[in-house]
Amino acid sequence: MAKPNYSFEKRQRELAKKKKKDEKDARKRAARETAAPAAERNGDAPAT
Repeated sequence: MAKPNYSFEKRQRELAKKKKKDEKDARKRAARETAAPAAERNGDAPAT
């Protein structure tokens, strides 16, 4: 019987976790970018 390659499985889990986190960050960034111009038009621009 073949031996399980735990390091490969761990690497795949880490890559999946990183991909999921990157996608979440991209969604958050997109939401902020769409919300920021609307706030600027209303004069409610956040102080940065």
